[in-house]
Parts: sequence; C-alpha cells; structure tokens
Amino acid sequence: MELKSREREIEYKTNFNEDGSINFIKKEDEKRGKKSKAQGGQFELRVRKDLEEKGWIVDKWSNNVDIEDGKIVPCRRKFNPFNKAMTIGTGFPDFVAFQKRENGDYKVIGVEVKMNGVLSRVEKEKCRWYLENGVFSEIWIARKMKEKNRVRVEYSDVREILGRAR
Repeated sequence: MELKSREREIEYKTNFNEDGSINFIKKEDEKRGKKSKAQGGQFELRVRKDLEEKGWIVDKWSNNVDIEDGKIVPCRRKFNPFNKAMTIGTGFPDFVAFQKRENGDYKVIGVEVKMNGVLSRVEKEKCRWYLENGVFSEIWIARKMKEKNRVRVEYSDVREILGRAR
C-alpha cells in the first residue's frame, strides 16, 4: 500500500514597496496577517470599553515621539491606494485616558494595547521619554488574558517593565 500526500503548491502575491522594489508574500501569511490585524482591532475596542466602564475618559492618541529630536510630533498618516483607505490613529501609545480626582485635578495616563503584553526596545525608549518629560503620569500596557472561555483585560504599569530592563 502506498500513501499519497497531496502536494501543496505555495502561492505568492507580488507587492511593490515605496522605493519600487518587488516583495513576494506567501498567500497564507497574508491571510494570517489580516486575521491578526482584525483580532488586534477587536481587542483595542474591548480595552477602550473596559476603561470607560472604570470611569476613564478615553481618546485615541494621534501623536508620536521623535527620540532623536526629543519632541512630540504628529503621527504619520498611512494611505492605501488600492482600497482607498486612510489610517489615522497610528500613534504611540494607543490611547490617552483622563480621570478627574477629588481635588479637581486630572490624572492623565497613556494606554498601549498589546495582545501578548511585550514591548519592543524602541517602544520602551518612547515610554521612558514620555514619563521623564511628564507627558503622562503613568503608562499602562493592556494585555489579553484568557481564563477558561473568557477574555479578560489585564493592565500592567510600564515602570515595572522599565525597572526590569537593563
């Protein structure tokens, strides 16, 4: 008896970069990327809803920090000419949240949404800059926690992460 395996033919999609070079992407990788982006967007909405339920006023943060110049700059807008879509909210961190205190002051925090809760080196440097320059009093990292069949949002302070960094 002979076992026959179905041979899979790997299909590629051709993309062109901004500089005109050709990029080949596996179709299955493209599907995985679309699914990941959709799941990330859904989790961002869940985090926003959770913060609003806890009494925070939440808005999309549309700025970024230029570490070399040491100043806050508006984030770059991304335009996809194929589906005529403009991506506006690509700042770091994802959200800015306000909460009024008893004495009339406001507590202002930044919230970065990460499914796995891991920041890159550049993101850690940006967080350190925001905290040192007093832009935010705290920066929270929202990560996805699964308990049985439920998804729960867990927040961690970025100062703990920066304290552990070398």
